Amino acid sequence: MPFDPAELAFLAKKLVSVFALPPLGPLVVIMVGLLIGRRHRRGGLALAWGGVALALVLMLPTSVAWMLRGLETAPPVSLNAAREAGAIVILGGGKRRYAPEYGGESVNRLSLERLRYGARLARETGLPILVTGGAPTGSEQPEAGLMQATLEIDFNVPVRWVESASRDTRENALFSAVHLRAAGVHRIVLVTHAAHMGRAQAEFEAAGLEVVPAPTAWLSGPDSDDHAPGLGMLPGASSAYAGWFAAHEWLGRLAYRLTR
Repeated sequence: MPFDPAELAFLAKKLVSVFALPPLGPLVVIMVGLLIGRRHRRGGLALAWGGVALALVLMLPTSVAWMLRGLETAPPVSLNAAREAGAIVILGGGKRRYAPEYGGESVNRLSLERLRYGARLARETGLPILVTGGAPTGSEQPEAGLMQATLEIDFNVPVRWVESASRDTRENALFSAVHLRAAGVHRIVLVTHAAHMGRAQAEFEAAGLEVVPAPTAWLSGPDSDDHAPGLGMLPGASSAYAGWFAAHEWLGRLAYRLTR
């Protein structure tokens, strides 16, 4: 069976991201430093400590907030501006492969946060919804089908279009634009995470659509869930997750700029 170059490129991109992003990225730097240190002690230790510093930068609330500052730039959407669009587009953010309480697969936390806000906007504006997300890892059920089921069963909000072939944000935009232009829609309300909005908006505009950004789930705000009061400057689960998300977005912006 011949290899699909596009599929190979996608898999290579995912592999690079796994090794570049936390938690594995800093660990790789530390391990390489320790291996080098067996022959070149000073240089190896410097590299290993650099990996420790990188891990801390990606977990400390102060540095993570700085990383997010350049990503979460879109303000909350104005309902008046949203009502002038022709559709709401909700981007998939992944799925849970093991969700026995739902009978199999279900949307993950990222997708659910976007769907919840998209459902609210649909009720407030009366606009039809397009959900977009394929099966990037080759699993049987595309994200968009799970998103449709969540909206219609759990939120009682109908879905007009289901785009289920895309594997990443760029394909979300290109393939969604085909459905929307066929329906005469050229202006959309785009729903995704605030940190992801800049990259997503650029791709949908490059696909020929006018975008009203509707960001949700800001990661740069204060979060007291990790620690007792007064310990908010220490790394925690929330700041580590936000650091991963921010690093993922900056890496994604770089990759898209290099392949534009």
